[in-house]
Amino acid sequence: MSSKNIPFIEMPVEQLRHLDSNNFYFGKSVTNYMLEADFINGEWTNAVIKKYEPLQLEPSTAVLHYGQSIFEGIKAYKSATDQVVIFRPQENYKRFNTSAERMQMPTVPEWLFMDGMKQLVKIEQDWIPKGEDHSLYIRPFMIATDPFIGVRPSSLYKFMIILGPAGPYNTEPMKILIEKNYTRATPGGVGFAKNGGNYGASLYPVVLAQKKGYDQVLWTDALEHKYVEEVGMMNVMFVIDGKVITPSLERGTVLKGVTRDSAIVLLRDMGYNVEERNLSIEEIVTAHKSGKLEEVFGVGTAAVVSFVAKLADGDYVMDFDLSKSEVAPKLKKKLNDIRVGLEADEHGWLVKI
Repeated sequence: MSSKNIPFIEMPVEQLRHLDSNNFYFGKSVTNYMLEADFINGEWTNAVIKKYEPLQLEPSTAVLHYGQSIFEGIKAYKSATDQVVIFRPQENYKRFNTSAERMQMPTVPEWLFMDGMKQLVKIEQDWIPKGEDHSLYIRPFMIATDPFIGVRPSSLYKFMIILGPAGPYNTEPMKILIEKNYTRATPGGVGFAKNGGNYGASLYPVVLAQKKGYDQVLWTDALEHKYVEEVGMMNVMFVIDGKVITPSLERGTVLKGVTRDSAIVLLRDMGYNVEERNLSIEEIVTAHKSGKLEEVFGVGTAAVVSFVAKLADGDYVMDFDLSKSEVAPKLKKKLNDIRVGLEADEHGWLVKI
């Protein structure tokens, strides 16, 4: 589809905020502009890039009552030569519309999602920090806006993209507790969709884990709590006896992570044997006891590659000497080098702005 220019309402210069590279916070600091569009009478309309500002919603707005909301997380970077690139946004676009279909929401056309994103990032490119592990975080999302109280798909929706400068998501190695009581997703459910309800339901078990001194939980399958699935904000990978193993997607209970897919491709490029399969807690514990569990790490848009220093199955605690880690540091460096142009983008992942 040909590109489409979305109307831009520019703010007076004196009203613009500017990036303070020493004083911004991931998830809290936002740029000056946002993209907004409405789905009315079966079509997307009123697309505009305008001042970042609060929304006005009726108290009866459907999203507030029935949870029709989906989102994505994407990152833009500046290369060593100041070239602005977005990392694999086409994959996020596909997943966004997969989530929309599962949540009975309208799909978003490419001109609105992709072209709108590129136009917004270009306008706000001065907000992209250039420090190590820094980026511009891109948050596309859609909510149901029908002012109607009743359990049915909304007839009105709002699609938006907001941006914010981002530093490292995890500044310290993570401590993870394997969760065997609560459930994130079940076969036939919405675990593969990036919808708000998945994350809201996860908060209580995570708080319980944090009270025990852990940062996050590693979810297990809902039927037996036997197989590991994913951590709250990232997919997870295990290095066992030289092989990299990550939970498979076949049950529809693990998010199809873009960074996960990127990591699998790059690890195989580097010569590692990567297996996507069911991985039981018993296999993990047995590997640790025999000295074959070498590394555990997470991969995700926000976290990129996140090192795990401690993994616990109840009272059995597995500690890892990160100074001996080999796979995760190599993967993180390769991903970052591709994103900032220090290594060739052989897979065509970078969309230049």
